[in-house]
Amino acid sequence: MTDVNNLNTEMRNTKSEQIHQFSTLEIIELMNEEDHSVPSVVKKALPQIEKVIDRAVEVMENGGRLFYFGAGTSGRLGVLDASECPPTFGVSHDLVNGIIAGGDRALRIPIEGAEDSAETGAADVHKHVTKKDMVIGIASSGRTPYVLGAVHAATKLGIPTAGLACNTGSLLAQNVIYPIEVPVGPEVVTGSTRLKAGTAQKMVLNMITTASMIKLGKVYRNLMINVQASNEKLRKRAVSIIQEITGVDEEEACRASEKAGGDVRVAIVMLLLNTSAEEAILLLKNKGGNFVELMRDVEEKLK
Repeated sequence: MTDVNNLNTEMRNTKSEQIHQFSTLEIIELMNEEDHSVPSVVKKALPQIEKVIDRAVEVMENGGRLFYFGAGTSGRLGVLDASECPPTFGVSHDLVNGIIAGGDRALRIPIEGAEDSAETGAADVHKHVTKKDMVIGIASSGRTPYVLGAVHAATKLGIPTAGLACNTGSLLAQNVIYPIEVPVGPEVVTGSTRLKAGTAQKMVLNMITTASMIKLGKVYRNLMINVQASNEKLRKRAVSIIQEITGVDEEEACRASEKAGGDVRVAIVMLLLNTSAEEAILLLKNKGGNFVELMRDVEEKLK
């Protein structure tokens, strides 16, 4: 097992050795300076991230789902990213899933020792994941037993695996098909991987789900055409998207949205093709729900 003290994420940051004597401004200036290094580290990992996204898209196109497994901050970030997919992209709540060591209670309250059990990680895979799915382990250290247990179990079941770590040469990277390593270096507060490591993980997870959903036709141009209009702000955004794509005024966009049951895609097709909601829904269904593919046909008809 890797010596924790030799991990970059656990090493002392020489710039912050006297941070207890810093002024408030000096503390946050240093934090800001350190954060500036994160995007360049993530950029170097883009080829690795690309492979994960392409496989995730393939899995989801074939009826599979995406599962994040993590502990502590890593687990919370996985749950966060997964939970934001349904309202943003209009996908089912079980398409992207975040599993955290210790269960949902661990989102708010640290569960002692939860991350130390590889057996629990394996059990959670057997409980939640099928052979059609994909597993992504998230661990700043790259050595968290819970996460390693999860990817090992997935591998034995023939499930494609990826791993996101913030150290190079990590155990996690060595035990998955698609490794992603973003070595952000020592934290301002030694070992506090909720800082740069967490920021890097958030950036990577954003890329994985956002790019995947774009490839799956959940975004048209740069608009969230699958947005779920579940509150007033999102209802206004839905109407605005309908207006943007069809060129109608707000009143007509509102009427179309109501007839479409709040489905932006259906309302757009109704307006562009002067058709009923039922017909628009059928056209979308015939394209497997891929609005981008449907719009290619619509645009061809409108030429």
